[in-house]
Amino acid sequence: MILELVVPWRESFVSSAPPSHKGHRYPVEIISPCVWLSFRFPLSFREVEELMLQRGVIVSHETVRRWCMKFGQAYANGLRRRRPRPGDKWHLDEVFLKINGERKYLWRAVDADGNVLDILVQSRRDKAAARRFFRRLLKKTRTVPRVIVTDKLRSYGAAHREVMPSVEHRSHQGLNNRAENSHQPTRQRERAMKGFRSTGGAQRFLAAFSGISPHFRPRCHLMTAPGYRTEMTIRFTIWDQVTGVAGLPATA
Repeated sequence: MILELVVPWRESFVSSAPPSHKGHRYPVEIISPCVWLSFRFPLSFREVEELMLQRGVIVSHETVRRWCMKFGQAYANGLRRRRPRPGDKWHLDEVFLKINGERKYLWRAVDADGNVLDILVQSRRDKAAARRFFRRLLKKTRTVPRVIVTDKLRSYGAAHREVMPSVEHRSHQGLNNRAENSHQPTRQRERAMKGFRSTGGAQRFLAAFSGISPHFRPRCHLMTAPGYRTEMTIRFTIWDQVTGVAGLPATA
């Protein structure tokens, strides 16, 4: 049984130290905003290069691309470790992606607060694909939900009965809007990038994107303007801590 492999959530499983930037020509004060711009806004690497040039920093678009590949996932993992424990109600959904003319499927799980728990790009959406996503999700979160909510795809029910039969499963199209809405930033980025080039590239980008982008997207429609600014200040402080900028000595 897969549930026997699940252990309680513990922050100490992974070190909270920021990734090392040793050996890089540019300091973290430049690397960090380049990665932030690339994952937060629908910008090309050349557009990030231009924005940095306007600030007096000369960096090539290829360097920005390499920084995103090397540090994007590390920064995303650091942000995820600082989130509270996932809620006990999970929403799961899948949407199709066109990659080199072939249809692929992006599986996504979010909790009741809209926090992305995990994503997985797969070629199919059958029972085996659903089972693989369930097992990956349980292993990554190290916790078991009270209830999962999905649409009416039968693959969910078949995989649910095999992987986590003790968890309540609600299958209803209208109950799963939270997961479906979570796909919207991905769609916006997919259009800006004119599609993904490969399945592996889509998985790597979206895994980091789903950890970084939501961090800077609080539900501002539920906040006052001063409350929103306060919340964003807190989130930028967390970003500086995760990337290592906050630990640097102040310059005169």
